[in-house]
Amino acid sequence: ESGCRTTHCNLEVLQESTLVFLATKPHVLPGVLQEIRHPWVLPKSWHLSPISVSPQLLPAGTKVLRLMPNLPCVVQAGAMVFARGSCVGDGEAALLKSLLSSCGLCEEKSHPCGVGVWGPPPCATLTPDAPLPQVYLFAEALAEGAVKMGMPGGLASRIAAQTLLGAAKMMLETGEHPAKLRGDVCTPGGTTIHALYQLEKGALRATVMDAVEAA
Repeated sequence: ESGCRTTHCNLEVLQESTLVFLATKPHVLPGVLQEIRHPWVLPKSWHLSPISVSPQLLPAGTKVLRLMPNLPCVVQAGAMVFARGSCVGDGEAALLKSLLSSCGLCEEKSHPCGVGVWGPPPCATLTPDAPLPQVYLFAEALAEGAVKMGMPGGLASRIAAQTLLGAAKMMLETGEHPAKLRGDVCTPGGTTIHALYQLEKGALRATVMDAVEAA
């Protein structure tokens, strides 16, 4: 009824598909590539590029697009940025953007900077009467962090805004506590928990609570 087919065989997927998504952790991808070969490959992680993969794992001319989605994609409010490899043309990039547009904002960036902005955002507890400037200030800081890493200002602002929108929609539609949603995207030893640690060192939680009380 849905038009979808399932299989337990990776090779069968390749035989029946034009576009293949590999949603893996960086350390898992080399093993997957040893099993499959295909013209289009889309790993989930920014940290694994064609340069960091052994040449023998990728056939010559492989079209690689690197994509970093975030959790609010499940409520169609995601913030995604992708980068194309040297063999990818405008048509493939446009196809990817078209396919993912239903999941939220999808933008292209030529350099993998600012991952922290569109990755899982930290949660701040806000009361209904908390002033909007607090949220705007946080969004500005997210965007400026990406700009510091080389992202154009306009793109950084759009990604920061979409990330906050997605986080809010996840809270409203799932009914989950922010701590639960935060924990869902924190891989042990991963970059997200390290980023949260930096915020905790800066006393973000206490600072926001003090600001809400002061307002």
